[in-house]
Amino acid sequence: MNSKQPILFLSHGSPMTALGGDELTQVWTTLSTRLSKPEAIVLVSAHWNTRLPIVGGSAQPETIHDFAGFPDELYALRYPAPGAPELAQRIKQQLGDAGIAAGIDASRGLDHGAWVPLRTLFPAADIPVLQLSVQPERCARHHYALGAALAPLADDNILIVASGHLTHNLGEYMRGKPHAEETQAFRDWVHTHLLAVESEALFDWPHATPHASFAHPTPEHFLPLFVALGAAGPKHTTEWLGGGWVADSLAADNYRFTQAR
Repeated sequence: MNSKQPILFLSHGSPMTALGGDELTQVWTTLSTRLSKPEAIVLVSAHWNTRLPIVGGSAQPETIHDFAGFPDELYALRYPAPGAPELAQRIKQQLGDAGIAAGIDASRGLDHGAWVPLRTLFPAADIPVLQLSVQPERCARHHYALGAALAPLADDNILIVASGHLTHNLGEYMRGKPHAEETQAFRDWVHTHLLAVESEALFDWPHATPHASFAHPTPEHFLPLFVALGAAGPKHTTEWLGGGWVADSLAADNYRFTQAR
């Protein structure tokens, strides 16, 4: 019998999180002890942006160091997990069946939105991993539909991970000051609706709170959350896993969603 996997939304933090020792690493280490080993991992990363949904189809995805100005030791890190080309074809078909045109990129590697948390969750790098892109020009409902099309994968022991950030104002991060009231207010608003399983209230997030554009000047780090919610379905349960703040300015909450039986 196949194991049923949960759905995860992870705030992936700074690339420095890959070196360990921070609150995010502690959260992921605890989470890793509670996860059964999946057959494969589908990871939706804020760091892969395309106009149409694209599935990573590489048989051996490279480790992408998509950042600059960090210590040399970060660029030496690798996450040599195998890819899942056959699963990529299945996902493309599932999206098509849901009326969502999608493509496959057979050369796409794993960006730091993927390999930073996976190094802690599954350090052996022996589970096939593929990525799915986000579409910053499209709305939350589009990404929810993406997730809904992926939902059956969880029944086949495939772990769906959405990797973004609960807030992501890099200007605030670079200033190195404590998070602003606007950031806290947005984080609390989202957190409240997630725990109450009020996905509908979140769809109009750019307009539902005056602090949305401050918390997310661009949407790509928030949209993966809606893929996770779509995969979890309308009657899921939500568990907050913790996460704290990155540099005391980016809300780094993590959530586990369980589909209704």
